[in-house]
Amino acid sequence: MLAKRIIPCLDCDVRNGKVVVLKGTAFRQLRYAGEPVELAERYQDADELVLLDIGATVQARETFLKSISDVASVCSIPLCVGGGVRCFRDFEARIKLGADQCAINTAALENPGLIAKCASEFGSQAVVVAVDAKLSDGEYYCYSRAGKERMGWKLCDWLSEAEKQGAGEILLTSIARDGTGEGFDIRMLRAACAATKLPIIASGGCSSVDDIVDVFRKTQASGALAASIFHFGRTSVLACKQELARRGIEVRM
Repeated sequence: MLAKRIIPCLDCDVRNGKVVVLKGTAFRQLRYAGEPVELAERYQDADELVLLDIGATVQARETFLKSISDVASVCSIPLCVGGGVRCFRDFEARIKLGADQCAINTAALENPGLIAKCASEFGSQAVVVAVDAKLSDGEYYCYSRAGKERMGWKLCDWLSEAEKQGAGEILLTSIARDGTGEGFDIRMLRAACAATKLPIIASGGCSSVDDIVDVFRKTQASGALAASIFHFGRTSVLACKQELARRGIEVRM
């Protein structure tokens, strides 16, 4: 059995010209959580680190890009960077700044061939397809633009297409659960895991180690992404892993 992965997430925006980490609910109601480099240094016991650009302006995006190499310089673990990737050049720029992987969402939904192009150039292992989904009209649909716009893709169909195009991994976020602390969306994750052979990182709703235990026992998710429980001191990455191991879940220590 492959070891399960614990993955902290840094949602970054630019405030007063400075990159900061924020945390919200359902992609809204953001509050300050810390500085990206400081938090990245704290999370080196994790299996990976995800750094997401949630800034809305071009100026903020340029400022964020400058911080990628700073975070990469303190990372001894794989770094995945996402947000604002509109084309191949955006993907390439983030890899060249030090990211091991780059996550694409809206641009891939609009142009699935972008997945294939990035995979061809950098390898499938570098391509993470980020998917924001929620239940609508009795079906799970993919959403773009920070969860505001429903796309034509049903979740399971899109996961199959992403796999066909050469993606290496899926980062699946439940919009409805994000920041709520209600636990991962087990039903959605089960459907997703049945639709693709790609590794799936579960995201959205984690409030405790119990939630992480739950997602690993009840789904085939290969990783669990969390933010608040680490940022606000409810537990540490190491303590989380120790508890998972105590409960019989294989993790890398």
